[in-house]
Amino acid sequence: MNARSVIDTAPLQQRLGYEFKKPELLNQALTHRSHSKKNNERLEFLGDSVLNCVVAEMLYERYSDLDEGDLSRVRANLVKQQALYEIAQSLSLSDYLRLGEGELKSGGFRRPSILADTLEAITGAILLDGGFDTAKTCLRKLYSIILAHVDPMTLGKDDKTLLQEGLQSFQIPLPTYNVIGTSGAAHNQQFEVECLIPSLKITVKGEGASRRAAEQGAAKLALLDLQKALSQASRKPKKTRAAKKKAAKQDVSEEQLNLKLKG
Repeated sequence: MNARSVIDTAPLQQRLGYEFKKPELLNQALTHRSHSKKNNERLEFLGDSVLNCVVAEMLYERYSDLDEGDLSRVRANLVKQQALYEIAQSLSLSDYLRLGEGELKSGGFRRPSILADTLEAITGAILLDGGFDTAKTCLRKLYSIILAHVDPMTLGKDDKTLLQEGLQSFQIPLPTYNVIGTSGAAHNQQFEVECLIPSLKITVKGEGASRRAAEQGAAKLALLDLQKALSQASRKPKKTRAAKKKAAKQDVSEEQLNLKLKG
């Protein structure tokens, strides 16, 4: 988080689990283009390729039941900016960035895009310094923590898809979406969409700058209501066999009483 030419990177190397033979490679990986011409952009390109390869291998090994489409979806979400940013934060990477004065003043050391790109550059630097297997070992260590908390069936799916799959799994009719209002100028419209699941008596509304965004907002609320409904249903006490017999006898008695009254 400074513009110094020399930074003590020993704590960072310890967290990475790798000590560089050529420290200048790590220094370059930590250097943003705002700092100097010799920066981390080329290393970032290299690291991105390694990252995709290693994460793909980890997913292939870990999730034997996932098809190609699902594996691609999960990988795309594990190598995107947010996931890399979270790993960078766990490494306290912002403490080691070499930024230009402008980026320092604007808080570039906190910017997710800069931290994510720097992590990719570090991966490229490890590849050049220690080889592919070394880079793979470091990445597997960093990603093992994330994968322990990943649900591959939901990661990267939008709320409409999750709602639809949730309803289908319980054979509940799919929701309907209706635009119930628009507001604002033509170039800056706001949509209001209603999501209905009649069989569960769920009616929610979502808003957004497009119909799609409003539908996603409504689906998110409907998904929460669906989860509540299923949770409540699972908490209802199940009738024992004796209770069922007692209820059946009661129904018969009531029917006989009604017949007598009619007679």
